[in-house]
Amino acid sequence: MSGTKEAMPLATVTAAAGAVRALLRLEEGNEAALVERVAGVALGLAESFCGQMLIQRLVEEPMPGSVAWQALAATPVVTILSGGENAIDRDGRGWVRMQEAATVRYRAGLAEAWDSLPPEIAHGVAIMGAHLFDNRDAAAVPPAAVAALWRPYRRMRLDGPRRA
Repeated sequence: MSGTKEAMPLATVTAAAGAVRALLRLEEGNEAALVERVAGVALGLAESFCGQMLIQRLVEEPMPGSVAWQALAATPVVTILSGGENAIDRDGRGWVRMQEAATVRYRAGLAEAWDSLPPEIAHGVAIMGAHLFDNRDAAAVPPAAVAALWRPYRRMRLDGPRRA
């Protein structure tokens, strides 16, 4: 994606860190900075693996002018705030078409906050964060359980999106 997206909300990272801390049975404040960091990394890994934004955030994406429909990069799109004629398909893919180049602003994300994430994704983030915490000195392979939890939410395309 060539545009910009808001950073993961601090409340989400803090909630994920709490889940990591609970899984590791760490007391509050014990290694707090490291737990926050691994929770943020685990959230990023989850988004990358799933191929979609997990928590709703604002995205700004420059688009060239074209009479043809153009797909927005981030998914699932919740609402398109600006950018000519636009539509959101049933798969959450955002589409725009506009005469002149412009920056399209839209909100995308699977859930509004950590609490509304599917439990499989949230638990996978906690396991991944705990794994990163425990294996910070080694290049250990991520647990297979994490991929199994996230796989149902994975979006992959072998070709470019098309709109009929």
